[in-house]
Amino acid sequence: MRARRLAPGDLVALVAPAGPVPERLLEAAVPILESWGLRVRLGACVRSRHPSLGYLAASDADRAAEFQAAWSDPEVAAVFAARGGYGAQRMLDLVDWPALRAAGPKLLAGSSDITALHQAVSVHLGLATLFSPMPATAHFDAEAVERLRCVLFEPERSLALHRPGATALVPGAARGVLVGGNLSLLAAGIGAPEHRAPEADAIAVLEDVTEDVYRLDRMLTQLLRTGWFDRVTGIALGSWAECGDPAKVRALMVDRLAPLGVPIAWELGFGHVPRSPTIPLGVPAELDADAGTLILTEPALS
Repeated sequence: MRARRLAPGDLVALVAPAGPVPERLLEAAVPILESWGLRVRLGACVRSRHPSLGYLAASDADRAAEFQAAWSDPEVAAVFAARGGYGAQRMLDLVDWPALRAAGPKLLAGSSDITALHQAVSVHLGLATLFSPMPATAHFDAEAVERLRCVLFEPERSLALHRPGATALVPGAARGVLVGGNLSLLAAGIGAPEHRAPEADAIAVLEDVTEDVYRLDRMLTQLLRTGWFDRVTGIALGSWAECGDPAKVRALMVDRLAPLGVPIAWELGFGHVPRSPTIPLGVPAELDADAGTLILTEPALS
């Protein structure tokens, strides 16, 4: 199921499901969203910080309540994570998912640590979501902003992703529903209620930041051993910013993923980098590893 596209006049809620939000970046981002004709409401945790665990925006209960209140408000059309960091996993068990289901479909946008929320919304609510650059981050640059705006308001114009210079680790083409997100969060969720291997043919989109190659190796190996890749028909790899020598990261991906025998595209440019595109999750797509393209077969939003 897909949420509806946004329109001028819609209310969007900015929430802080994970880490504290930099005030300077927040102040710069809100006018951008308002320039699209959106009304912006800041959640109670967006300008707060946990009293003893400074890497969290607020207590788990408060962050869960903020998220639930935003989603349950009939006036709110979309819930945007202001930033990631760490902490989204900690609040998942405190959310009343049946109540959110009763509130009806909404749009969730965010990336990085918000991968945990993408998984939860998919499993508990059956909704497609947007793996997107977040407003209060350094990567909410002009091109990333315009790409997100286009997906939100004109999704028919945002069907194709192509990055010049992208190459094939394994050649070929594949069709499937887009799944995945941040690799470390996918691996960290193993054993949790939201961690489920794709139940139908899927194209995995994967990226990460500031992880040594051996740690990426461990995460991929964990997912492989759980069977998470068993129904994956293709893999679209994004950026691996500050993960060490790109040649070594590439060699690792070949070593761990090429034996799956599915097409793999290398470095499609999404993730913790400038100009990152927005990647819908839960939407069918076609991957052409040789051409370096990922094309949605239907718009991300209705």
